[in-house]
Amino acid sequence: MKITYTTKFLQQINPAFVLKEKEKLSKHHFFKSLSKEDQNLLILFEKHKHLKGSYAHIVFLSSGQQVLVIGVGERWSHRKAILTMRRIVATARTERIGKVVVNFDDFKADKKNNAETLAEVMAMQFEMANFDFVKYKTPPKEKWFFVDEIYVVGREKKNMQAALRRGQIIGEEINKARILSNTPGGDMTPQVLAQAARKAGHIPGLKVKILDEQAMRRLKMGGILGVSKGSVQKPRFIVMEYLKGKKNDKPVVLVGKGVTFDTGGLNLKPDKGMYEMHMDMSGGAAAIHVIAALARLKIKRNIIALIPAVENMTSGSSYRPGDLLKSMSGKTIEVLNTDAEGRVILADGLTYAQRYKPRLVIDIATLTGAAQVALGQRATALFATDVEIEQKLRESGEITGDFVWPLPLWEEYEEEVKGTFGDVANIGKTGYGGAITAAMVHLDIAPRMTTIEGEYLAKGAAGASVALLVNFLRMG
Repeated sequence: MKITYTTKFLQQINPAFVLKEKEKLSKHHFFKSLSKEDQNLLILFEKHKHLKGSYAHIVFLSSGQQVLVIGVGERWSHRKAILTMRRIVATARTERIGKVVVNFDDFKADKKNNAETLAEVMAMQFEMANFDFVKYKTPPKEKWFFVDEIYVVGREKKNMQAALRRGQIIGEEINKARILSNTPGGDMTPQVLAQAARKAGHIPGLKVKILDEQAMRRLKMGGILGVSKGSVQKPRFIVMEYLKGKKNDKPVVLVGKGVTFDTGGLNLKPDKGMYEMHMDMSGGAAAIHVIAALARLKIKRNIIALIPAVENMTSGSSYRPGDLLKSMSGKTIEVLNTDAEGRVILADGLTYAQRYKPRLVIDIATLTGAAQVALGQRATALFATDVEIEQKLRESGEITGDFVWPLPLWEEYEEEVKGTFGDVANIGKTGYGGAITAAMVHLDIAPRMTTIEGEYLAKGAAGASVALLVNFLRMG
């Protein structure tokens, strides 16, 4: 999709009118640029429709153009602006409108966001809304429809096109992460995920290294090797390095959970709980495409992405409840439930991260259903040991629409996971606080693994935490 910034209204392109409650079509910035005949058509339409609340309509003009009239109701905010950006593209796709012109000022809602930031967010949302996972579908006769061009009309001139391009790059990487997560487990194995990381790594300054099973044995990654025992698909450990910051600056390390399919192991998931478990590598997909986005944006930072990639399957060789796995750190993990495999493989990933002497480690994982119980499906669970980092991540989420909400990460919870026969257990002793005892900054993206109704995004993977972390890591 082409996204272009301009200071002039384009007569031949289909305009979008975004109306807050009680706003009139005749007061919109684009109205005066239409012919008198088309102005009268819109006034007549408005009179008969009694526009109120939230709505989306199409008006055909005498010139052949189609006007998208989007009502957003009361309580305008930056959050609602983000949904409206997506809604314009979703409506255009439904109505098969290939070219749209929007008014930049329609989306201003928060004085904290300058024009360039808003332009980035806008392009990002346009890209996300223009995505659909159709790889496995037979194309219809009329072909899949996507918006070809969006023109953004505004008064600001300097740097706006560059800002739109930055946002579009982030949106493209979010969609690439969604593609990986949406790919069925039969086609998305640890080896395939490693190949995808290599492909994403074909960017100047980004290096990719893949550790195979033999290398992991030498490193004594007993957590990853233990979880992968039941599958014929061999594990991989993906290392991506982007070192464009100052030589002596300590890096930030991202550790993404890469369970390419999760049956639950011998503690088998129920049928309804297993259907979407090809997305259990969403944290890994996010880590891959966060670092790829930062490399494409040429950010001057030192960033590492680590992805332990396994398949958690049932077989005669599967790891068992009661097994004791020796992790890379030397600590033993007492397996109480084979469906709590994410924290087991992340233990090795987090230990490997210490090789880089990082200033910050962030792990990203679809880790617990408990986080979804706590927060629903509209926010990622955030666990942080530093209040300042927690606040910056929350601010980043509010800007990008990739929302997070904090849960406590107190040392008292460590009592919950002390092992009986090993150093630590892979689930808590009680049935309470499951989202917390799983955490080690940690982002539990299980609540945001898939999109939900009303987000104006295609069904399937949401690409959670990519925008959040790209924005956060650019802050410094």
